[in-house]
Amino acid sequence: MITHFLKLEWKQFFRSSYFGKNIALKIIMGFFALYMIVSFLAVGAGGYFFLKKQYPDTDPLLFVNKLMIFVLIADLIFRYLMQKLPVMNIKPLLNLPIRKSKLVHYVLGKSGFSFFNTMSLFFYIPFSIVLITQGYNTLGVLGWLFLMLTLVLCNNYINFLINKNNYALSIMVLFLAGLFLSYRYQLFNVTDFFGDLFQSVYEMPVLSIIGLVLLIGLYYLNFSQLNDKVYLDAAVKNKTEEAKSSDLSFVDRLGDVAPFIKNDIRLIFRNKRTKAVFFMSFFFLLYGLLFFNVETYKESSFLIFICIFMTGGFSLNYGQFIPAWDSEHYRMLMSQNLSYRKFLESKWYLMTVMTVVLFILSTPYIYYGIDKFLMILAGFFFNIGFTSLLMIYMGSFNKKRIDLTKGGFSNMQGTSAAQFIVLIPIMIFPMLLYFVGNYFFGTNIALVIIAMVGVVSFILKKPIMDFIEKRYTKTKYATIHGFKQEL
Repeated sequence: MITHFLKLEWKQFFRSSYFGKNIALKIIMGFFALYMIVSFLAVGAGGYFFLKKQYPDTDPLLFVNKLMIFVLIADLIFRYLMQKLPVMNIKPLLNLPIRKSKLVHYVLGKSGFSFFNTMSLFFYIPFSIVLITQGYNTLGVLGWLFLMLTLVLCNNYINFLINKNNYALSIMVLFLAGLFLSYRYQLFNVTDFFGDLFQSVYEMPVLSIIGLVLLIGLYYLNFSQLNDKVYLDAAVKNKTEEAKSSDLSFVDRLGDVAPFIKNDIRLIFRNKRTKAVFFMSFFFLLYGLLFFNVETYKESSFLIFICIFMTGGFSLNYGQFIPAWDSEHYRMLMSQNLSYRKFLESKWYLMTVMTVVLFILSTPYIYYGIDKFLMILAGFFFNIGFTSLLMIYMGSFNKKRIDLTKGGFSNMQGTSAAQFIVLIPIMIFPMLLYFVGNYFFGTNIALVIIAMVGVVSFILKKPIMDFIEKRYTKTKYATIHGFKQEL
């Protein structure tokens, strides 16, 4: 029966109207997947020797075990934001003599082969092979590997249980932040506690069975939850919900753009994909924790891009799909007696406010030194002026519709060449400014130059918006036609 299900999905994929579209984009995503595989293999195969060289007095396996709790929690947060639930078009099968338990087992089993799970193999397996070749106990390494792989699958099924629950994401972020602060300020020896816990599995391989027991328990919980919902009447029943209206009266002080901003706020929190973009913006703030302590990047121009991404995460991710977020009701908007300029300015206000919020939340990074904070400050000014206006302009090239009810990861709806082109100036331009300015005038002048680009863009906002408005007006009917096309 499982083989039959696989055949049906194979035929559905190749007979779908989507097949053959966006071939170039699929090739790019294929190269990205290949890049990720090579990167994970390199880290897995070379991680042991890198740690041995950098920390000669520390056991590399124990070092990895001490950080594993952070890796697992970060993986769970990333899954929550990006991983799509395993789906299968089971409605036509519910009236056939097929046990629903088989359908549920297939859906859950299929999720075990997701991108998130298979990528982990390219790190853990090479790292384990290197450990064995370096004289570590083979049985102990295999027990440790078995535990890591089962914990990865546990994350897979935990994500399905907590999906669609925003409070769960907040709890995970706070828990991760609490662990990091405990580690940073020595409130609780997090790394030693979990390091010894995972190390004990290497010393006593039989303890790896704990991971299997936990995995079976989570699988059973997911199976029970899905099995209770797989009924024909539930599948065809229309879902009705009571609409809830939030008090957004505080936005009214912004004047004529307030109605558009209110619609954008409601759109963000009522749809999966925009909600994922919103929460991912806060996740990007953690980039500083990943790069500020790495010796390789301390004097690198790449660090300025990281700082720009930290405060501009929302502008980059939300802005690149303007105005496709409104594609479902774009024709209605364009048929109203509304100001196109106010519609565009509402997007600018939204991105600007989020950039300010992210900058305020990034201020604790002053702990890493005033030089790092000045980079974040320069990136903030760059995002306020240059990034937000550039994203709105590039939106005039977006003519692909988006279904907001679908998740973000591996969802290419609305994606075109414009989304990749816009990243070039955002990535290369500030890095080039920093490199040239730092080479001729020093670090501080380089940061001033980057900040001034944003300030000048902000000052020239009116003529720039005039130019952007003309561009949108010129492409108005082509955009409407593009949004009318079926997904």
